[in-house]
Amino acid sequence: MTPIYIDSHLHTSFSGDSETLPRAQIEQACALGMQALCITDHQDFEFPAGDISFLLDTDEYFSALTRLQTEYQEKIRLGIGVELGLQTNIKTDLAAYADSCPFDFIIGSVHASRGMDPYYPEFFEGLSEDSAYRSYFEDELENFRAHDCFDVAGHLDFVVRYGPNKNQYYSYKKFSDILDEILRTLIGKGKGIECNTAGLRAGLGHPNPTEDILKRYRELGGEILTIGSDAHQPDHIGYSFDRAGSLLKDCGFRYYTVFRGRKPEFLPL
Repeated sequence: MTPIYIDSHLHTSFSGDSETLPRAQIEQACALGMQALCITDHQDFEFPAGDISFLLDTDEYFSALTRLQTEYQEKIRLGIGVELGLQTNIKTDLAAYADSCPFDFIIGSVHASRGMDPYYPEFFEGLSEDSAYRSYFEDELENFRAHDCFDVAGHLDFVVRYGPNKNQYYSYKKFSDILDEILRTLIGKGKGIECNTAGLRAGLGHPNPTEDILKRYRELGGEILTIGSDAHQPDHIGYSFDRAGSLLKDCGFRYYTVFRGRKPEFLPL
């Protein structure tokens, strides 16, 4: 029997890029037989100007999700998390925000690099694809060194989802120097990473980060690993989790992690 893993990265209509009501995500998780899930809507302060606001109404978010926790307490354990956009220039503000709310789980993600969102083509203008990727990894490293206000680093190599050639010419080996430094920094600070299956959904053939990075994290002594679909709609919850479980075992993991009250719990794969 295939284990039913807990989804620790998903979004709802509290995020600027989702229209799905929290109840719909919870109902889908229940239908899949998940014992728990954690909603992690976006909070990106001072995000580069674009078509979408990623500012979270935190008071209303907690109010709504707390009501749903009570309503569904006999069916599923609902965690209240956040995906926090890391930027070094607002380090103090992010730390204060993280401490101001009783989050179960905080994902630290770099969504803005060189003052731009990699989702848009202008991020890659004037640079080779490899140079753009490396500049993004350099920003990640700077942020992970600077911040302590998160539990797990989000989708480490998600920049490749949006490159001109996506991951056609990308590999861990090509960027192993800086990727290893990122992993060592996270491990040294007691932070985890995630296996984000949105890369599989986006047609990359690999999760974010790739199997080679996941394996290297384990080789370097990393133990804290969550599994997340990055779902913005119900049919993406738990996407390819059966495949994720198998590849994580191949990478040397025997356990994955869920968080409750910012504390890790380890569950068998």
